[in-house]
Amino acid sequence: MNLSEKALGIKPSSTLSITEKAGVLRKEGKDVISFSVGEPDFDTPDHIKQAAIEAINEGFTKYTPAAGMVELRQAVAKKLKEDNGLDYDYTQIVINNGAKHSLINALMAILNPGDEVIIPAPFWLSYAEMVRIAGGRLVIVYMRKEDGFTLTTEELERVYTEKTKAVIITTPSNPTGMIMTRSQLQDIADFAVEKDIIVISDEIYEKLIYSKDKKHISIASLGKEIYDRTITVNGVSKSYAMTGWRIGYTASPLNIAKLMSSMQSHMTSNPNSIAQKAALAALTGPQVCVEAMRLQFEKRRDYIYDRVVKMPYVETLKPEGAFYLFVDFEQTYGKSYKGTVLESAAQIGKLLLEEKYIAVVPCADFGMPSYIRFSYATSMENIQKGMNRLEEFLMELK
Repeated sequence: MNLSEKALGIKPSSTLSITEKAGVLRKEGKDVISFSVGEPDFDTPDHIKQAAIEAINEGFTKYTPAAGMVELRQAVAKKLKEDNGLDYDYTQIVINNGAKHSLINALMAILNPGDEVIIPAPFWLSYAEMVRIAGGRLVIVYMRKEDGFTLTTEELERVYTEKTKAVIITTPSNPTGMIMTRSQLQDIADFAVEKDIIVISDEIYEKLIYSKDKKHISIASLGKEIYDRTITVNGVSKSYAMTGWRIGYTASPLNIAKLMSSMQSHMTSNPNSIAQKAALAALTGPQVCVEAMRLQFEKRRDYIYDRVVKMPYVETLKPEGAFYLFVDFEQTYGKSYKGTVLESAAQIGKLLLEEKYIAVVPCADFGMPSYIRFSYATSMENIQKGMNRLEEFLMELK
């Protein structure tokens, strides 16, 4: 039987596979500490859960409009205006089944076969597979640690062709935690306007910023011309500890929003009705829960960074946002661990899981094969224990 070549060419998510392997070891009684999953370890705030319970009790269990409840779309438009300085009518908002779904909808709405999408590396691994699923061609731009993993117009110019349709940016970044400045965003906006290409701006971590001199800026807020070429992607997963609720959203020019809504009407009918009510409560209710989480993440960020920078053979930058530490293990190459010569971050990740029972994400699929991503979206106790084990591993290298 001949199956889809496109489907056969899609790699499974390495982050989820690592989580699965860690789960197997836990069932065997091993004390595995996970730094792999990109989700807050906090519970969804009570007022959000209560809104979902009330929706169930009130029988809000039927179809909603394909693009989502009007009230929720209006709440998103209000949030974008107040937080990001963006003027959108609710008809330009499409509610999706998580920000992943938002991204794939956006790519499917704009790409024709062979269209090129520029992605700066390091990047969240799903971007690459989404471009392929949508029929596009992936063009990777490799950024340098010395520049803080900053995307420049010089790099964009180097890879731009007549087939370039879009560029994907994410700020704060997964996996680096770095935040794009207004000046950097303006350069990309000017480039996109000049070349008449679309910017897909993933802003899912916008509420998780720790550097006092940095703030989140939406690229679409930098002028009408870039506004008309931007698809802003966001959601409630990270800011409100709602990963499993699966609610994301896009804000875009009306013609693109209509395309995404039309496709969604055939693919999923609509986002989950109960989860939409919960998301409405998240956006319109008290926001103290967001700040409480952010403060805890900041403490963890400070601790894990301070530990790692003092360890031998590894290098990292201090994250400005999100909840990841991006660590370069290249200096360990050629060293040996219990007779095994280290040659790749993937190999190191396997050893860390099997020997030290810490689950991490090697970043070859993120475009940076010598790096490993550590998520500090876990308890301080786990971070302390995990860093002790990592330090022990590095000290045992020969």
